[in-house]
Amino acid sequence: MQQIRASEISDIIKQEIEQFGREVEVRETGRVLSTGDGIARIHGLDRVAAGELIEFESGAYGMVLNLEEDNVGAAIFAEPESVTEGSEVKR
Repeated sequence: MQQIRASEISDIIKQEIEQFGREVEVRETGRVLSTGDGIARIHGLDRVAAGELIEFESGAYGMVLNLEEDNVGAAIFAEPESVTEGSEVKR
């Protein structure tokens, strides 16, 4: 039976730590509740700020205009039909 030395374990752990990816992607997502007149009502973007750009699932962009207690309103910068109820929105 082969013995594993503590220094070998330590070296392996150090190598794994050095190779560990340091990139972290923080993303807050929400869902479109409704659309109308070029405005989307979105739920789930709790930390979004007024004036912040957001991206819809379709690839269209929008800008947050007003913040409500349980949803936000955003202007859609594309054809309004490209944003549908239930689609995902990213900050």
